[in-house]
Amino acid sequence: QVDRYLYHMRLSDDVLLDVMARFQAEMVKGLGKDTNPTATVKMLPSFVRSLPDGSEKGDFLAVDLGGSQFRAHQVKVCDDGKQSSQLESKFYPTPKEVIQGNGTELFDYIADCLLDFMETKSLKHKKLPLGFTFSFPCKQTKLEEGVLLAWTKHFKVRGVQDTDVVSSLRKALQKHKASFVPAGDVDVLALVNDTVGTMMTCGYDDPRCEVGLIIGTGTNACYMEEMRHIDLVEGDEGRMCINTEWGAFGDDGALDDLRTEFDRELDLGSLNPGKQLFEKMISSLYLGELVRLILLKMTKEGLLFNGKVSTALLTKGKIEMKHVSAMEKYKEGLSNTKEILTELNLFPSEEDCIAVQHVCTIVSFRSANLCAAALAAILTRLRENKKLLRMRTTVGIDGGLYKTHPQYAKRLHKVVRRLVPNCDVRFLLSVSGSGKGAAMVTAVAYRLAAQRKQIDAALAPFLLSLETLREVKNKMRTELEYGLKRETQASATVKMLPTYVCGTPDGTEKGKFLALDLGGTNFRVLLVKIRSGRRRSVQMYNKIFAIPLEIMQGTGEELFDHIVQCIADFLEYMGIKGARLPLGFTFSFPCRQASIDKGTLVGWTKGFKATDCEGEDVVDMLREAIRRRNEFDLDIVAVVNDTVGTMMTCGYEDPNCEIGLIAGTGSNVCYMEDMKNIEIVEGNEGKMCINTEWGGFGDNGCIDNIRTKYDKEVDEGSLNPGKQRYEKMTSGMYLGEIVRQILIDLTKQGLLFRGQISESLRKRGIFETKFLSQIERWLIWLGSLMNLGVSTCDDSIIVKEVCGAVSKRAAQLCGAGLAAIVEKKREDRGVEHLQITVGVDGTLYKLHPHFSRVLRETVKELAPQCDVTFMLSEDGSGKGAALITAVAKRLHNVGQ
Repeated sequence: QVDRYLYHMRLSDDVLLDVMARFQAEMVKGLGKDTNPTATVKMLPSFVRSLPDGSEKGDFLAVDLGGSQFRAHQVKVCDDGKQSSQLESKFYPTPKEVIQGNGTELFDYIADCLLDFMETKSLKHKKLPLGFTFSFPCKQTKLEEGVLLAWTKHFKVRGVQDTDVVSSLRKALQKHKASFVPAGDVDVLALVNDTVGTMMTCGYDDPRCEVGLIIGTGTNACYMEEMRHIDLVEGDEGRMCINTEWGAFGDDGALDDLRTEFDRELDLGSLNPGKQLFEKMISSLYLGELVRLILLKMTKEGLLFNGKVSTALLTKGKIEMKHVSAMEKYKEGLSNTKEILTELNLFPSEEDCIAVQHVCTIVSFRSANLCAAALAAILTRLRENKKLLRMRTTVGIDGGLYKTHPQYAKRLHKVVRRLVPNCDVRFLLSVSGSGKGAAMVTAVAYRLAAQRKQIDAALAPFLLSLETLREVKNKMRTELEYGLKRETQASATVKMLPTYVCGTPDGTEKGKFLALDLGGTNFRVLLVKIRSGRRRSVQMYNKIFAIPLEIMQGTGEELFDHIVQCIADFLEYMGIKGARLPLGFTFSFPCRQASIDKGTLVGWTKGFKATDCEGEDVVDMLREAIRRRNEFDLDIVAVVNDTVGTMMTCGYEDPNCEIGLIAGTGSNVCYMEDMKNIEIVEGNEGKMCINTEWGGFGDNGCIDNIRTKYDKEVDEGSLNPGKQRYEKMTSGMYLGEIVRQILIDLTKQGLLFRGQISESLRKRGIFETKFLSQIERWLIWLGSLMNLGVSTCDDSIIVKEVCGAVSKRAAQLCGAGLAAIVEKKREDRGVEHLQITVGVDGTLYKLHPHFSRVLRETVKELAPQCDVTFMLSEDGSGKGAALITAVAKRLHNVGQ
């Protein structure tokens, strides 16, 4: 009979999955800026951005308002390696006249209780931070501020709604200031909802805890949401705890099909009709009343107690949750039921007792089912946010219904696991709940403030002022001039090497050309077909070959034999082994050139260390290697730096391109200089491309004032200590290593990875520069960084911040150097405004999410009279070498 009568309260898994989907939709609505105003589930940001990491310490006060009692706590958090905390509490009643009076009386009462507690604990002379657990829906704009949206749980205090409750508490405490010893004071550092407090308390014991759940007088849940999904708060990095305020789910009619006549009757008789409808189906404040309404109707219809309605059954609130819990106990349930019903003057038969017990079971089971469905929605969102197929997580729980009801916890766990089989959920009971949680939030806020100071101090040297960048620009200009002058060139750090490339493409170039490109760990051979005239085009075919470390750091003969082996493979692959083609050789290392086809290696960079090469002509070494192989012959027309190749490639598309920039594994610039300024080359007519080799800028100590201790560590551990200092601050080859050094330092200070330096983080070169780009795009996160020791979301945010500081400085320094060149060109031309194009290549410029933007902004700031266009070079150095070869051939033929 009861089953038939309460058929609508029995919810199948299909119905629960549907509720879960509805709740997920409400969460999305609540998180959106435009949809939040109409959302019933408000998804309130708590401004709690971090969970405890075990390093918190100190003495904290907490006050807890939200239930039938007000509580004051002292929490001692010990950083003794054991993660221990001590809690001492005192309970105070919350009189009816206070919870239904006015705001001033309420906050004065809280201040009185806190003062009494501090006197009891001899704390009046201490200045302690205070966390305030306030278990009502508040809109927060920061951690220590909260505007009350609406009272719940029988609270009806006048004049508090729409005001900041922290300000009210501060004012009340201020009144009592005279009672404190002058040295003593209390500062409210954090406002916390009880669900957040529960999550933080459990998070202190279990780092996996990222959900807080209250099932008691009221019901609510919070969880850690990705910042990028929270439209209501600025910023998209890291996570923030969201207080869902799920009690209002269904206030828009979304659950009307599941609400029974008893739910409607209960709602109409409540203090807030039409509101908190989900809470009224779940929380212990209402379940006893729901049971009473069902029993009353069943009795009136003659199904119970021989149809005799007692006064107790007619009295609102007469059946409480404690009665429901007692009646549902396994062994003594029936005797409890008989006793409770007899006290209510109902004189039940055994059948009555069984039926009433069954009603209680169905009502509380429905509560557990609905709670499980909403919790499953949160867990699914967490799993999807992390892009995991399977997730392990912990839910921190508090609340009388969950703790005292004999079957509730077991039912909830069972249903949750059924609804989300791909989540391994641990349910952790919060022993000291929201009070300790408020102290933990305050402790975490304290820790983060101290951490922030240390991190800011570590990264401060990477923040370059406009004045400093202007200084770098001026110093670069001075060094460029030194490199061009005959008497200072030998000692100049910026070598300003003439390339003997004196012209840019004019569109008449044509023919087939081979190009080689050596400049990093990969070596490319290209066949380039250039067409002129109306169908002007460049077609390219290429093959990439690896250069093993043992060849990079072996002998010169081995290196060039390996290069020729790669050329032979390519010629065979293309079927052109017999053709004697003109060849351009992109050789991306500093060379002193006496002509376009002669290049003497000044010194290796980028990790190359092949012996017997420095001081030698690389074109001769290539010719000798070709002769040694004796399989084919090539006409080596030009040896080219990759920057020059980049400039020529872009110059083919845009005649205004007179600068080539590489921002990748290495860093370098070339530009077209007036012959009259190049003292080390005969002749004053026309222009010649100068390969600046600006990576050596600062090798004379002129930028030591901006080099950090991390730069010095990277330099000392490199293959060429003391050399290429500017390149080591701006190029991809070194940025990852700078980041690694900073991460090690921050870890030693206990600010990262729980103070544990992982084995992989100890390895030089483990932090590749591509990680910087991926981290700053959030393409790799916790999981991928695990081998570096990343253990929390906070770690990821700090790592991202470090990457951002290092790469931003690199882009700014690069921009300062480039500004010196464009300003020089403007002055040389004698124009007020210069329009010029820079051809750019390199993975740092292409792949990093912010490098190119910061570079452009810096150039604009430092050279405001220059209108600089940046043109990305499509296959710069290879195509450029072929174009230079084609231009050289054209000029040679014209000469002949």
